[in-house]
Amino acid sequence: MRDDAADADDAVGQADAADPADPAGPADPAVVAVLAAYGLKDERRTGWQLRGVCDPESVAAHSWGVAYLVVAFGDRFRDELPGVDLDRALRLAVVHDAAEALTGDVATRADETADPVDREAKAAAERKAMATLGDPLPDRIADAFATYEARETPEAVLVKECDLLDTCVQAVVYEREDRYDPAAGDPTAFTEYDALDEFFATTEQRLQTDAGQALFDRLRARYRHHRVATDDETGSADR
Repeated sequence: MRDDAADADDAVGQADAADPADPAGPADPAVVAVLAAYGLKDERRTGWQLRGVCDPESVAAHSWGVAYLVVAFGDRFRDELPGVDLDRALRLAVVHDAAEALTGDVATRADETADPVDREAKAAAERKAMATLGDPLPDRIADAFATYEARETPEAVLVKECDLLDTCVQAVVYEREDRYDPAAGDPTAFTEYDALDEFFATTEQRLQTDAGQALFDRLRARYRHHRVATDDETGSADR
């Protein structure tokens, strides 16, 4: 989490400070807030960076992935999440990580040797960031974020399941394409897990539904298939 996360108001103000000479006149607060949120397009996902992934996805790309999983697999959750509204879930998916445009991305770790995250401080910084980003915009922005964080609606549960599963989908893609080199990341960051295994360990312990677990099992099997192929190719190259 960025050191200046608590100064989210200043961060947005600096994003588009009004220029007295600007013929457009005073800055539109809503435009300023949207410009600040667009920083999400360049905010790289920290976990992939730690593992040395080449050109890792941005948080905004991850949010698109979550939204796509809602559309692609949302129907599979209806038995466990009766009445779930996929259109409403899409709104939550789009907004769920918007605060990270100001706070930065903080990776959730399963490795017990990793530095623990102060979850209360993280949540407080994200709430402050969303107040700054959302205040100039329609209430639906802040409402979607608050609904997602509360995890009390079927839509919020679905989006969280897809948020977790998106990491596994991306891990399969990176493994299949051989897109990472642990030596290029932080070799000290992963002491308990090989390759991209920790991303699956982090996901599995947090899933809440049978439908999510079933999708997870399929993704992990696909990942392991590609891991074997990678190991075989590496072994052949070393002989």
